[in-house]
Amino acid sequence: MKKFLSLMLLFMFSAISVDASVYKGQRAYMKLCKACHKSGGKLAKSHTQEEWDEYFDNDAKLLKNVHEKDADAMQKLESDNFEKYKKHMKQFFHKYASDSGNVPACN
Repeated sequence: MKKFLSLMLLFMFSAISVDASVYKGQRAYMKLCKACHKSGGKLAKSHTQEEWDEYFDNDAKLLKNVHEKDADAMQKLESDNFEKYKKHMKQFFHKYASDSGNVPACN
């Protein structure tokens, strides 16, 4: 019984931490990207999960290439804040991608 209870608690806390990462990604999006891109939910739906993976792979190289002509965006993408939260932002975009079947509650 103790083993079962321990496993259940472990599962619950791991599920909470995954959601917390998506939440952190949404908050980072609001700080770094919302001024130009507006709705995070709409932006997330503009690509599939695989496409979001490609944008964030290799130190977000493709994402940086898309924004290379925008000095303000590049400054944000090269900031410590982006480095700190990019894995969470990737998880946020992945969770609400066009092929995910998920819809964010609010933007």
